[in-house]
Amino acid sequence: MKNLLSQVKQCRLCEKILPLEPNPILQISTQSKILIVGQAPGIKAHQKSMPFDDKSGDRLRAWLGVNKSQFYNEQLFAILPMGFCYPGRGKSGDLPPIPQCATTWRKALLEKLTEIELTIILGKYAVEWHLHSKAPITKLAKQWQTLLPLNKIVLPHPSPRNNLWLKKNLWFEKEVIPLLQKKVTALMPD
Repeated sequence: MKNLLSQVKQCRLCEKILPLEPNPILQISTQSKILIVGQAPGIKAHQKSMPFDDKSGDRLRAWLGVNKSQFYNEQLFAILPMGFCYPGRGKSGDLPPIPQCATTWRKALLEKLTEIELTIILGKYAVEWHLHSKAPITKLAKQWQTLLPLNKIVLPHPSPRNNLWLKKNLWFEKEVIPLLQKKVTALMPD
């Protein structure tokens, strides 16, 4: 794993198409119990070299019922976005993850994660890879009762940009979050 991570951290495959210097951001350990798969780091993650150290991360940690020290413990949480570097800004938010990341590194990294007991899937690119589905996030999030027993769950992105979605889908925080927190708590060390 150390050799593979070293290669990922030194990756420059997309250097010519990225808006900023490559800065691969991920968190992973062969002992990780919970896998968070998302899109790509945002600009704040790029600047801090730390995934989800922003308002999205605050909301995600609240949904999971964990604090920062638990969240950034790689033996508990692996954070493996579809793209490891900030892809740049588009008209309505960040650009999609650069696909070379997933095709080059994802399979080898996932093979090292043999202790994963829960996979949390954020966003359409992660859904397409991990569930082989192009169904809307809302439809897949509503399937939590089917997916959670399979140790998978689809969540909307925790970004403040999704406040409207959360207001329209009150069932999510009432029904899904308490069960998600229970599942996460059960995977925490005593």
